[in-house]
Amino acid sequence: MSTVHKMERALVGKGIDGVLHYVNKDPEDRKKALLNLVDVTQKVAGPMFQDKSYDAARAMISDENGKWYQYVNRLLNEVDPHVLKMTALNLGFEAAYFGTKTIREKRKELQCQVPWLILMDPTSACNLHCTGCWAAEYGNKLNLSFDDMDSIVTQGKELGVYFYMMTGGEPMVRKKDIIVRKDDIIKLCKKHNDCAFHAFTNGTLVDEALCKQMQEVGNLFLALSVEGEPDVNDMRRGEGVYNKVMHAMDLLKEHGLVFGTSICYTSANYKSVTSDEFIKMLVDKGCRYALYFHYMPVGNAASVDLLLNPEQRVYVKNRVREIRNMEHGPGIFTMDFQNDGEFVGGCIAGGRNYFHINANGDAEPCVFIHYSNGNI
Repeated sequence: MSTVHKMERALVGKGIDGVLHYVNKDPEDRKKALLNLVDVTQKVAGPMFQDKSYDAARAMISDENGKWYQYVNRLLNEVDPHVLKMTALNLGFEAAYFGTKTIREKRKELQCQVPWLILMDPTSACNLHCTGCWAAEYGNKLNLSFDDMDSIVTQGKELGVYFYMMTGGEPMVRKKDIIVRKDDIIKLCKKHNDCAFHAFTNGTLVDEALCKQMQEVGNLFLALSVEGEPDVNDMRRGEGVYNKVMHAMDLLKEHGLVFGTSICYTSANYKSVTSDEFIKMLVDKGCRYALYFHYMPVGNAASVDLLLNPEQRVYVKNRVREIRNMEHGPGIFTMDFQNDGEFVGGCIAGGRNYFHINANGDAEPCVFIHYSNGNI
């Protein structure tokens, strides 16, 4: 880090500490600390973000009855302080501010599209066999070594990339006959403790030991796959998987960790996974976000009957935005990776702001594009 970079990070860190000092104390003092953090952020980031963005944050903090003020307060009350600080510093300061600034400079310098985040597959192996899983097309024997992942992050940071997502396969899989193990991901988080890491997982391998490690590093977040009511969920994922995911959510909440869900919606479950009852369950379980992806018939005995028709897709688009509503929503952040593309200039999953490195080490423009020979 440069001296200026260190000083800016320290300044923002001090502002975060000021907020955390008032957790479970006087609400007015907490509000003042939050407003001060916005002021500090504006001083550091300045014109990186529009004035109206800072004003909107202040307005949200000042509205005690607002859904998103309540959302922030739940975070402060329920999430481990170290995890909160690392989330704010790495996802907020490093990725959103310093990383974005660096990426914009590199795009001009290199005359190419430097991604804002990198998605990689630590392994193609998985302990489940879900119907229609695109990842199954890669087989289950490909792996990135720790050195591979370390090199990806090291090179990425030089370009300004401080946010790394992991998919697979199952990133948390534990098998003796593969190179990558769960501990390698924790080791990566420790080494690059200025980055934010996010793993898409089926949730069945989340246990007490992993939760304690996540608490310690503070910069690893999980999105657990869940697809509605138990019978609908287990129809694609296997008997008993729903209950294992619910147990994983309970463990993650108990340890004060930031996590959310990854939801594949189909013609069979699109109303179930956007219902008031389902969303309330996620909020009560401690989920902070819900990421929606529409079903595509590729891989592992895929069924075209699960495809949505245009009317069903429009229904989900509108419903996801209702849930996300910052004034009247239930207090969970939602994003539809296909239908919210208008906010980022096209399909969020289409590689405009990220690229994908599969478990064979090959770069792909989109995680949903499979090339049968493993190369582009």
